[in-house]
Amino acid sequence: MILNFDIPDIERPPRDLLAALEAEVSSAAATSALYRLGIRDSHLRGLVSFSPGVKVVGPALTLQFMPKREDVYGQTEYDDVERQLHRHVLYKAQPGDVVVVDSRGHLGSGVFGEMMLTYFKAKGGIGVVIDGCIRDFPRVKELGLGLWLRGVTPNFHTQTDLFPFAVNVPIACGERLVLPGDIIIADDDGAIVVPRQLAAAVLADAREHAEWETFARERLAAGGDLRIYYPLTEAARVEYEAWRQARQQR
Repeated sequence: MILNFDIPDIERPPRDLLAALEAEVSSAAATSALYRLGIRDSHLRGLVSFSPGVKVVGPALTLQFMPKREDVYGQTEYDDVERQLHRHVLYKAQPGDVVVVDSRGHLGSGVFGEMMLTYFKAKGGIGVVIDGCIRDFPRVKELGLGLWLRGVTPNFHTQTDLFPFAVNVPIACGERLVLPGDIIIADDDGAIVVPRQLAAAVLADAREHAEWETFARERLAAGGDLRIYYPLTEAARVEYEAWRQARQQR
């Protein structure tokens, strides 16, 4: 079997949409909006932030790993480095991209290390989301990339039983389907996947939800009744609409 090196690019969302999502929509707000839009669960489970305080929003470049089989992948690490597809996903990177990797939850296989992620950052990459590990973490964390991982390891991937199999194909990451070009929203709460075709609806829903949450937060901070103000009940609706109209007139 020959690996496929004819790698497609991804379709990227409009930059103004990504900027608005980054400025206004947290991972928690986005997953709630998606739930209301019919997507039951968009959270990439088991991946945690290794870059506290960092938020990224960007389209997904995808990379799929598979269990190693010698007739497909028999090289040692440096016999022919260009056969390693994990390099090729980085070649596709453009400013604002997030690389998302299905490495099967493997905790002993470092998908990327300092050198490759230095290259990715220089190309404008902003985030790394891996259902598995990276290596060289003490140096990688200084690059300023957003990192959502299962862990870190000193191993590189060919020391173990995985190999990179496909780039920019549908993958499973954190028990969720991620399609090339889907939008990743990731922050300290975790990483979620937003289907690209639902991104504008997520933004609109999250904006509306955020407005009444601001009202509810104000009322609760002033001693208001949780049973009335969160979630917003019909009993508080007239008060909320008056508050909203007053804000719009400022």
